[in-house]
Amino acid sequence: MKKQEEKDLVDILLATYNTNLNYLKIQIDSILNQSHRQIHLIISDDCSSDEKVKEVLEEYAEKDNRVTVYLQPQNLGYLKNFEFLLQQSEAPYVMFCDHDDIWYADKVKKSLGILKGRDVDLVYTDAEQIDEQGAILHTSYLSYKNMPQIEGKDNILAFSRHIAIGCSQLFTKKIKEQMLPFSEEMMAHDWLSVYLASKEKGIYCMKEPLFGYRLHNSNVFGGRNLKQNLKLWKKDNGSGLKSYHAYRQKAIVDAYLKGAQMCGAYSKKLGRELSKEEQDVLDYYQQIEKTKYVNWHIKRYCQYLKFKGIGKRALKEVLLFHFPVLGYMLFVIM
Repeated sequence: MKKQEEKDLVDILLATYNTNLNYLKIQIDSILNQSHRQIHLIISDDCSSDEKVKEVLEEYAEKDNRVTVYLQPQNLGYLKNFEFLLQQSEAPYVMFCDHDDIWYADKVKKSLGILKGRDVDLVYTDAEQIDEQGAILHTSYLSYKNMPQIEGKDNILAFSRHIAIGCSQLFTKKIKEQMLPFSEEMMAHDWLSVYLASKEKGIYCMKEPLFGYRLHNSNVFGGRNLKQNLKLWKKDNGSGLKSYHAYRQKAIVDAYLKGAQMCGAYSKKLGRELSKEEQDVLDYYQQIEKTKYVNWHIKRYCQYLKFKGIGKRALKEVLLFHFPVLGYMLFVIM
């Protein structure tokens, strides 16, 4: 491989497990047809019981020398599988990849161009949300989900909330090396990559949708709105007050507190002191988790969680965090 090709090589990390074969083939084809040809698609199948998945992956590896496939002898689990993939990566640049999306032809090329041009350690892009047949549901995933569109260094949002889905990211080898090995506090590798990059050269959001992010019934993460998530929760747990308190605690702990704790643990691991703002965020989450009726200290929410374009999401979060009684009323009627 020529030096320039090695310099611009991008490792694309794909984790699979009993995936829909039609989605998988469409996604892999979209990656191999990228206009940026210097890619290495590294696939780790997490011991799928469907032998056809393994056969299809091995066929791709035989046809294209840019594809490497690992078939795990036993199930590692979602996070460990991504840790394994990161451990195999040696390229200067890294991208996470879902098994069921569709990458548009210039996704890698444009992401890499912006990362170099802006001289940052991570870029993330917008996406079009698509359905099971590939039809566009929403032209901007970031706007639909009221996600932060931020750039620069030391943005507190990179610590306090999940910023960018993994399949939208491209980041440098330096960030990958800081992520490994995964700590016990690891809960979202794509939250961590953004946080670590924000502490280095910084991050940048690309407003252009560069892939189709698929929504379907078996999505593990992302895609669904609050109403859809509540419907699934109430189906399994009921709609009573006890169910709501369990939902609220899980939402605060799993979607906010654990992420901030993970970032804090990695700061310690890398020999960094938490900033006053970061410690305030941790204290804030622990305080609101214990709130049963009303918590009037909304100022810290405005300081550490609000962003331009948050829209109705802010109202829903404030109800969840600060007004559990009103939040329960919303929980019942949705």
